[in-house]
Amino acid sequence: GRRRGRSVGRAAGEARGRGRPGRGGARVSRLPAGRAESGGASSRGAGLRRPREPRTSARRGSAGGGYPGPGDAPPRLVIKCKAAVAWEAGKPLSIEEVEVAPPKAHEVRIKIIATAVCHTDAYTLSGADPEGSFPVILGHEGAGIVESVGEGVTKLKAGDTVIPLYIPQCGECKFCLNPKTNLCQKIRVTQGKGLMPDGTSRFTCKGKPILHYMGTSTFSEYTVVADISVAKIDPLAPLDKVCLLGCGVSTGYGAAVNTAKVEPGSTCAVFGLGGVGLAVIMGCKVAGASRVIGVDINKDKFARAKEFGASECVNPRDFSKPIQEVLVEMTDGGVDYSFECIGNVKVMRAALEACHKGWGVSVVVGVAASGEEIATRPFQLVTGRTWKGTAFGGWKSVESVPKLVSEYMSKKIKVDEFVTHSLPFDQINKAFDLMHAGKSIRTVVKL
Repeated sequence: GRRRGRSVGRAAGEARGRGRPGRGGARVSRLPAGRAESGGASSRGAGLRRPREPRTSARRGSAGGGYPGPGDAPPRLVIKCKAAVAWEAGKPLSIEEVEVAPPKAHEVRIKIIATAVCHTDAYTLSGADPEGSFPVILGHEGAGIVESVGEGVTKLKAGDTVIPLYIPQCGECKFCLNPKTNLCQKIRVTQGKGLMPDGTSRFTCKGKPILHYMGTSTFSEYTVVADISVAKIDPLAPLDKVCLLGCGVSTGYGAAVNTAKVEPGSTCAVFGLGGVGLAVIMGCKVAGASRVIGVDINKDKFARAKEFGASECVNPRDFSKPIQEVLVEMTDGGVDYSFECIGNVKVMRAALEACHKGWGVSVVVGVAASGEEIATRPFQLVTGRTWKGTAFGGWKSVESVPKLVSEYMSKKIKVDEFVTHSLPFDQINKAFDLMHAGKSIRTVVKL
């Protein structure tokens, strides 16, 4: 047991940027009875503190958690730790002690080191999400260290540095086998219900089962995910930065380079200059766009947009005519590519109609509220414009996220610049306040 615990700690300790010192608050319990203290793979300064070993030996020979070693069957452990629980819609998250069951077959339990807060989390918490159910542990932009794996997991092991994925990649379904899409459907039904693939939850709080969220639930010190929903990444990557590659940055960047396939010398317009919009701008510039116009009603966002590569920025409120007409005049007939990064159906129409006749492509990146519909004159499409949509930037997740981390490590793409605030776990509700006030791009919460 001692050697296995150290091996995980050693792997974790080699990583950089793991966040604040861990408080050692997680507790590990044997099944069916017994309890032991465990610090887990917590963070310290530039590295991670070595996990403390349970004070009592774990029961061997059963499927599930623990630190696997040669010739040893993994012990079966329940971990008690802190999580931010959403008990009901429209209410602040509550920091609670939760029980995290060991991973079952083809599942992985992860010690989350850092997680960002995304607009999608706020959308679900607001109660507007038709798939939103409560109580639930939200969060889907996280990164951490594998604590244990269940039976049948062959590509991951304890100590691996990983990013949980809200779009899995099983590699077997017809979606995974088709190069045109990244929308793996292997666990879609259960994930949409807030459950693991077997139809149950691994979270319990105050004797009640707590739902999972988007297959990730990163607002917990420990989480359990399907093994097809995990990307193994460079162990040297700073987790309080690359956690953003779990959603927003990858989504915007991929919308430009994968979905739109922006070409060198092209002209682009990006509607909405939040985190996703900035990532789109970055993608357009990486692809070689010669002109990128940022569009937002908040002029305070313009300076940062230009830092990411925007050539110029416009505020629709500064004009008496529709913004699409303004852009058509600015660009001699319209832009080659436009991107809607807000989730507003009226802006989606404006983005399409700002495109050039004959070849303009508009990509819907923002997620509109349930029941909303888009509309335009069919003539806009008949005359050669294309309307497209994207999810997670079109990236096939398991194989692509490690490559995105490598691009970040080699400085091909920006990630650090998206992080405007960093908060301790117990202040996670402040991250939502900053987002709603328009004061942050991304706030990273360190667990």
